[in-house]
Amino acid sequence: MLQSLVSQHRDKEEMAQVREESPPVAEEKAATPQVAPASRNSVGSQPVQAASNALNLSWAFGVNKNVPTINLTDHHRQMVLYTCGNTAVLYDYAKNTQRLLQGHANDICCTCASQDKRWVVTGDKGINSMVIIWDSYTGTPVQTIFDAYPDIGVACMAMTPDAKYLVTISTSPAQTVSLWDWTTDGETPICSCELSESYGMQSYVYFNPEDTTQLVSNSDNQVIFYSWKGGELVFFAPPLTDQEFNRVVGNYSQSIFCSNSSRALTATSVGNVVVWDNNRPNSGVPSLEPSPNKKCFKLVRLQEKGITVLTTTDRYVVTGDVSGHVKFYDQQLRMSNWYNEFGVGPINSISFAYAAQFTPLPREDSDYPPDATINASQFVTRNYTLSTTTAQVALIVADGSRVKMIHAEHDAAIHSMAAHPTEPFIAIGSYSGLLKIWNYKTKTLVASRTFPRGHLVRCLAFDPKGMYLGIGFTNGYVYILDSLTLDNEVPEPFRYSRDAVMHCTFSLDSQWMATADADYCVTLFKREAADSEYPWSYLGKHRAHYKPIRGLSFGLKLDTTAPRLISVGEDRSLVEYDLINSDTDDLKLVSCERIEQSAIPQCIAWHPPITKEQFFLLANDQFKFKLYNTTTKMCRQTLLGPTYGTPLQKIEVLPTADEMEEKRYLAYITTDKVGLHIMPLDGNPHNSIARIAHPSGVTNMVCSHDGKHVFTAGGSDASVSMWDVAIEVIEAGSQLGGEGLIPFYGLLEGGREGELFKELENYFYYAQIRSQGVDTMAIREVSTQIPLSEIPFVMRAMGHYPSEQEIEDMISEIKFSRYVDTGEYVSHIDLGTFIKLYVNHRPAFGLSATKLYEAFEVLGLDEYMGAPAVDRGELLDILQTKGEHMTEAEVAEYITTLLGLNPEGGSSEIGSYDAAGAAELLEEALPEQVTADMFTSEVLGFGGPVEVSVGSASTMFE
Repeated sequence: MLQSLVSQHRDKEEMAQVREESPPVAEEKAATPQVAPASRNSVGSQPVQAASNALNLSWAFGVNKNVPTINLTDHHRQMVLYTCGNTAVLYDYAKNTQRLLQGHANDICCTCASQDKRWVVTGDKGINSMVIIWDSYTGTPVQTIFDAYPDIGVACMAMTPDAKYLVTISTSPAQTVSLWDWTTDGETPICSCELSESYGMQSYVYFNPEDTTQLVSNSDNQVIFYSWKGGELVFFAPPLTDQEFNRVVGNYSQSIFCSNSSRALTATSVGNVVVWDNNRPNSGVPSLEPSPNKKCFKLVRLQEKGITVLTTTDRYVVTGDVSGHVKFYDQQLRMSNWYNEFGVGPINSISFAYAAQFTPLPREDSDYPPDATINASQFVTRNYTLSTTTAQVALIVADGSRVKMIHAEHDAAIHSMAAHPTEPFIAIGSYSGLLKIWNYKTKTLVASRTFPRGHLVRCLAFDPKGMYLGIGFTNGYVYILDSLTLDNEVPEPFRYSRDAVMHCTFSLDSQWMATADADYCVTLFKREAADSEYPWSYLGKHRAHYKPIRGLSFGLKLDTTAPRLISVGEDRSLVEYDLINSDTDDLKLVSCERIEQSAIPQCIAWHPPITKEQFFLLANDQFKFKLYNTTTKMCRQTLLGPTYGTPLQKIEVLPTADEMEEKRYLAYITTDKVGLHIMPLDGNPHNSIARIAHPSGVTNMVCSHDGKHVFTAGGSDASVSMWDVAIEVIEAGSQLGGEGLIPFYGLLEGGREGELFKELENYFYYAQIRSQGVDTMAIREVSTQIPLSEIPFVMRAMGHYPSEQEIEDMISEIKFSRYVDTGEYVSHIDLGTFIKLYVNHRPAFGLSATKLYEAFEVLGLDEYMGAPAVDRGELLDILQTKGEHMTEAEVAEYITTLLGLNPEGGSSEIGSYDAAGAAELLEEALPEQVTADMFTSEVLGFGGPVEVSVGSASTMFE
């Protein structure tokens, strides 16, 4: 079966950036660009402005545990910077407000800030990677480096204390180190150098705060020192092995420079600190002059546990370790203080608040702890924040050593979410076993619970009354909790699944709960009487699918309030379960229908009651929506869906107060995007929008009960994004796309004035001649319509070659289109309706030779000249016995016509063939071994193993 390609594939990915302006409050240094910060009253507040997109990111739940948190606190604000996926978050923990920095197309992998915390930098890695410098007061991007390392990205970076220079290191195996004067040029670095792959992946870089011409970076196994002057960047990589000091050095974590000294320090994974100093081989005495030529002079054993963070503040060297301990040392590495009771996980960053004139002197009314010296005088330092590899962010108030937990978030992938049906609550569960319920209006935590080890939360569902919360785990357990207290409703969890529970849903009357697992089974639970010892009981399970289940949903039977349960799987089956007649441990089926021929269903939802018919709405992997009658299971309509890179993974109709009167909208997600679509669906590409939600992948989506918000989960980025819905924006976009047939003309190659449209007009006239009889002498009746029986012929002439099942679906779609309204069948189709039918049914991206090669790889049993090949006899047998099989005469007719041996075609030529003659003709026409190249070029006429765009009859056979 051959299919055509839609030539106009519009990618509407949108990336928003915060663009706000505020009056200046202070005069900046000459070394920094003159960008005015916001006034004090506006710091941390959310701007009030008209929506620029149909979906606008308004809040980010979660913390990227792999990117260190930066403390931006000063005299005017209490703020930290962390990342969630491709968004950097300026979070004011005193006011509980966020300012979201958007602009990256990939997950942010590194950040840094200037010493005064005015300028922050974010960088990502991957295709279209970039480095962005932001004003942390206004959230405005002031410089963007687009091509630092094209399609590679940044592994680490650092900014000089005065914010004039920025250093970046690429993620390529042979890393490139670049130095940028970003205040004057964001396109070309001042100087660069390339590192050897043997140095390992450099993951940390640091400027010498007292001499910014000196830098240090390190990987797990190599420390490198740099010096730059006069536009040249030179480096030296001193060797160090375990044999040099006869002890294990360990893997390097971070490196710094010491104050008022030429020494540098590097922490390791076994608790050591490597002391580097200038190498003067002639005298053996280190020089105080800065130099990248350093060597290891000492290996200091500070502790038993691995040191993960090494930094400085004022006169102290500060370390953080895998036990969550923070230690302060003087410049001689003598301990000044030790904090070991913070109760946090392994530390990955320590960041101190900024004070322009901080004086480390105690006050009489202060409660600073004593230091570890003999004098035991008060230990005075700045407040600081810690971030951990378990996604915790804590504020440490030095005066009194108080700990305030800013965030304690999910440190594993998030796949499960559920929105409360009546309250502004969102439940989020993760593979860390943590379950949290947030009030998304006040941005406060309502309840949380941590499940035992091994209980990884995979799916969540509130019942429609908001009383229960169903939870499915990867180990097959199912819990039913009280939705507010998160206490167990059932004393012991259910364990009837042998594999991960992938879907969980409640009936509309809250009397039933169903789950679907990775073992392709659907399990049903029933609610018992209120006075029962066990409020919920197990009813039964059924393995009606043989491939993964992609959708599980409750609905209502037509014109009744009786519940229905359906599931759809990758096996192309739609299964309905018998809730009434099923007994304990005996879940019965109502029906099992195969609903797709070649496409794979991806998700399913109940169509809202905006039509007289009741439909299932299904999205498949061929970028199509399909409407199925809920009673007959017949496909009633096929529509072109959003084509934003990947097929839709989940769809959900936005809730509304009045289901019958208000206009409805559909929310959806693809692999990495979230979008909206106007209903009713008609295939108009201007009725949908999408924007990047989580570059590493969107794993789930839910809508708020009032339809004003959409939530997306990012899986591995351990974050959830909250999107505000602006209906007026998508409606405006739809209006700009044109009305009536104008949007559909745009989907035809050449548009309304193109050759394809002119050909279609001719085909319509030819179809009328054909329907009235080619040889008739009667007067022709010219009309704007053709009989439905002519649809397949015009479709094939247009370059779309549907199967017999697809032809039946097309004809049924038009034939029954007015039956519910008028009680009559439609027998003819006009040109406008045909254009809609054509663009909705033809393949979204046409047929590529790659698909044909994949088919030959599956069917081919032999290798012929290094390529998969199918035996001629087996190929002919498959065509006559498998799928929509053909007779031997039909096979002979079609193949000989394609090969040019029967250029006229038509059954009249084949009518004279007997079986033996047809077989003999095919043996002469086809080689003994049919390869993909031969079939593509000689039989189909594609001209070789290239991707083809089948747009019209003329291009088909060029």
